[in-house]
Amino acid sequence: MRKGRLEAFSDGVIAILITIMVFDLKAPAGADEKTLLALLPAVLTYLLSFVYLAIYWNNHHHLWVMADRVNGRIMWANMHLLFWLSLIPFGTGWLHRSDFAPLPVAVYGVILSACTSSWMILQSAIIAQQGPASALRAAVGNDLKSKLSIALYLSAVFLAYWQPAISLLIYLGLALVWIPPDRRFECAVDRQKGIETAQASAE
Repeated sequence: MRKGRLEAFSDGVIAILITIMVFDLKAPAGADEKTLLALLPAVLTYLLSFVYLAIYWNNHHHLWVMADRVNGRIMWANMHLLFWLSLIPFGTGWLHRSDFAPLPVAVYGVILSACTSSWMILQSAIIAQQGPASALRAAVGNDLKSKLSIALYLSAVFLAYWQPAISLLIYLGLALVWIPPDRRFECAVDRQKGIETAQASAE
């Protein structure tokens, strides 16, 4: 299977998820500031989830630049990632409808933690396919950033039953950490392009 087909399918799924979330934002019945302010929690929750989906879309693109081909294990690992991403709209809707109650805040953290875990599984599948000289392995190293993210998400899950606001701040903070493009991938892609250019020049 060509990796372009898998990447296009993933792009479509993420686009649909964003569409589902925005459809969940209902226009207020009134036309005053008080009515608009009542909609603010839903808008902010949508914004946070939109950023998370955008982060995964962006890094997913970089990931497939690093991959050379697709096998069955990679296909299922990618579907596993898309499954957890598809639950983000559910978590988003429950968060603002519950007024950020402990259980929905905790479930949102579980979803984000599972998304990161499935991302790491997908990376591992690509690294296994590439073999000992994996370019992706060299780029991600021990992937401490993802491991720390999972630890913080899980901490936020437990903190949600004590202080949901702290959990929400953790989710926001991690989103801000991941917004900048992953330099590990960008540097590896630049190196790969440099090698290909040098090879083409030599020929």
